[in-house]
Amino acid sequence: MTYFETQTGTRYPLGAIWRAQGTNFSVFSRHASSVELLLYEKADSPIPLQVIKLDPSVNRTFFFWHVYVVGLPKGVHYTWKVDGPGDTRGSGFRFDKRRELLDPWARAVTNTLWDRRAASRTDLVAWPAMRAMVIDARYDWENDRPIDHANENMIIYEMHVGGFTKHSSARVAHPGTFAGIIEKIPYLKALGITHVELLPLMAFDEQDVPDRAAEHGLKNFWGYSTHSFFCPHPGYCVSPEEGTHLNEFRDMVKSLHRAGIGVILDVVFNHTAEAGGSGPVINFKGFGNETFYHLDPLDRSVYRDYTGCGNTVNCNHPIVTAFILECLEFWVREMHVDGFRFDLASVLARGEDGNPLYNAPLLWSIEFSSALDRAKVIAEAWDAAGLYQVGDFPGFRWAEWNGRYRDVIRRFVRGDRGLIGEVATRISGSSDLYEDDGRLPGNSINFITCHDGFTLHDLVAYGQKHNEANAEDNRDGTDDNLSWNCGLEGETDDRQILELRKRQAKNFIAILLLSQGAPLLLAGDEVLRTQMGNNNAYCQDNELGWFDWTLTETNRDMLLFVSGMIVFRKRHPCLMQGRFLTGNKAENKSIADVTWHGAKLYNPRWEEREAQVLGFTLAGAAPGEENVHVIMNMSADEIMIELPYLERETWFRALDTTQPSPSDIVEPKNQVPIPERKYLVGRRSVAVMESRPMRP
Repeated sequence: MTYFETQTGTRYPLGAIWRAQGTNFSVFSRHASSVELLLYEKADSPIPLQVIKLDPSVNRTFFFWHVYVVGLPKGVHYTWKVDGPGDTRGSGFRFDKRRELLDPWARAVTNTLWDRRAASRTDLVAWPAMRAMVIDARYDWENDRPIDHANENMIIYEMHVGGFTKHSSARVAHPGTFAGIIEKIPYLKALGITHVELLPLMAFDEQDVPDRAAEHGLKNFWGYSTHSFFCPHPGYCVSPEEGTHLNEFRDMVKSLHRAGIGVILDVVFNHTAEAGGSGPVINFKGFGNETFYHLDPLDRSVYRDYTGCGNTVNCNHPIVTAFILECLEFWVREMHVDGFRFDLASVLARGEDGNPLYNAPLLWSIEFSSALDRAKVIAEAWDAAGLYQVGDFPGFRWAEWNGRYRDVIRRFVRGDRGLIGEVATRISGSSDLYEDDGRLPGNSINFITCHDGFTLHDLVAYGQKHNEANAEDNRDGTDDNLSWNCGLEGETDDRQILELRKRQAKNFIAILLLSQGAPLLLAGDEVLRTQMGNNNAYCQDNELGWFDWTLTETNRDMLLFVSGMIVFRKRHPCLMQGRFLTGNKAENKSIADVTWHGAKLYNPRWEEREAQVLGFTLAGAAPGEENVHVIMNMSADEIMIELPYLERETWFRALDTTQPSPSDIVEPKNQVPIPERKYLVGRRSVAVMESRPMRP
């Protein structure tokens, strides 16, 4: 058996850093009394090939334990064992010298032997553990550069790495992987989006589901159960057993960048896969439970839960803040990502006592990090314990998922009355939320649907959730969907209902892409993908949760409408303003930057409790850009509207959601003028006109 010579090593960098001469290992554990490094030949080797006991007088610097292993080859697997005080209730320590721990800084992880339920038990002598792998992390980026758009110029496409290509209709060589996405880049480019926002892809525990769900063969599909924040998920790799995690992800990023598409990661720093007191020990609990988690001050064996997932990361402890910041900078510097969406980001604003802080160290460290200066930072500005910070999230760079936008537009399109004042505020960039503290329309990430909730198809086809497939008796998922089934619950062959549903879906897409701020689309909405009314498909790694590529033909008219709307938005800088609209005339413009209307010109009826019609006119913001006139009629009646008078120009119909494809959205060269400045707007529809000089 081969034994490797060891040297002292250094505390930085953390993790396992391989070079041809040897590998430096370093981890953090402030209160550990002894530490061992276990080296394994393979992911499933039953016994270690070498156990290295670290000498605290030599291999410890402050709170860091480190050792250098001379000549260690790539491909070796390793774990740690850590011992220390055991006063769980009084101090929160969870040291156990019998348990093997996964390196929190691991760059490549294997889970061949992992069994979450066995690892959660307390009556065993030894427990299964994930293992990290020693890899060569170097990579040739071939002059790759980040995608740097202003927020308001982004069109974000939220998608699941696995679910995007797992369906047999995807016809890719490696379904459900980073490589599979590379094969679908032509589709993404043709659609016109500027960024993909990828659901969690840092290595997560697929076994983290309730027991009953596990008994039904379900697993954690969405990935909101991270355990290794420096490692791409092995399940999304073609050859994870070879330690290709980093490079397979990098290949995808480089390919997307070459197509002009940026990469935003959905990241989960609010909780980890270790759950609460009855959850497994994977890494953080064993190295520094009392540091990494919010614990009850009266009984520190109890985990405070602001996330609904059993534990809460103690984000504003100095060590944890440094860990998260180092992680983000790693993904930007070493993995070339273009930004982050932070799940339940209000947790990141909680101090060590659990109370919210405006000057939270972590948030402002991210705000001012020079390494992150071009990275998008987007907050889901709420958490599961009731802290709701939409419009009030700390920091100036931070954009926010605008939950208020989602809610009011859903209500407006389904036919709720008396909302036009707030609708106008939301589609013009939510100045009430952002302008007073110096933020801009681009701080608002506008969305109608996302992974969490109904798909667009289901939003117009279901009035209630149908989550029975999740094995929780339909108790999971929100009951507050703000949806309307258009007269019949679920699937139907009724032609009139189907036509209404499609029109409603187009209304949502049109309004989203006509709004100031940054629009976010849920992958599959462009082809009306359904989850059969399931609004919490977190555990559905099957056809219910996958993108069905046959829909690109079945619902091709919807796909053409969405891609056409994206083209329309990109053609109009007036829809992507960097500053809030004022209602005043700009220099060299004959009309104001925005003018509001109702069923009648210049009469928006802000105070009318029954109002369901809102219109607005936008002046072209760039030289040669057409003016845009929009009418949104969410009433059950057709209305004849008058179009604004423009000297020496006439209006052309660009969009009408009542029209069949391809007449629902028309390229400028095929548009026809509207005579007599009048237009009949159909019930529950959106119509848009563009102005151009009169033809001779």
